[in-house]
Amino acid sequence: MTFDQLVADVVARLDAAGIPYMLTGSIASSWYGEPRATQDLDVVVEPSPEALDQLVDGLLTDHWYVDLDVAHAALRDRSQFNAIGPDAFKVDFIVRHDRPFSVTEFDRRRAAELLGTPTFLPTVEDMVLAKLEWAQATDSDRQIRDVVGMLDVAGAAIDLAYIDGWVRRLGLERSWQRVHG
Repeated sequence: MTFDQLVADVVARLDAAGIPYMLTGSIASSWYGEPRATQDLDVVVEPSPEALDQLVDGLLTDHWYVDLDVAHAALRDRSQFNAIGPDAFKVDFIVRHDRPFSVTEFDRRRAAELLGTPTFLPTVEDMVLAKLEWAQATDSDRQIRDVVGMLDVAGAAIDLAYIDGWVRRLGLERSWQRVHG
């Protein structure tokens, strides 16, 4: 399986189970900014328990490694679980958090075509904010480079007022200063 096929496969499984989702992480920041290689897929999901069962059952049937109990714990705790495919690709399924930013980010997701597959992505502004959070939590230069790449590509089309408002609410001033001076 290629990475393009992985994206198509995961999206088809989520659609079949009726699980609202958005692809995020480096695949989404690459779509908006500077491309970089990745071997995993990060997906924010909002499943019902029944839809989660359908997703996990399908993965297990197709010889993925995934733990149903861990998946249900992630749903209960609003955390994450992962699945590893037979070709060693890893998918991190991140249950959408209940905090105001996460709800807003998920509500603002947009339809996009990624690697030939119709899917959903966060907006560029929300992707910048997510990467700023990771940068601040991990002191990661890679996350900062992703933000710089997205800002460069988006140019004047990006809503800086929206980003500034959430930077203050989320306490991300230090990370934002690194890229926006």
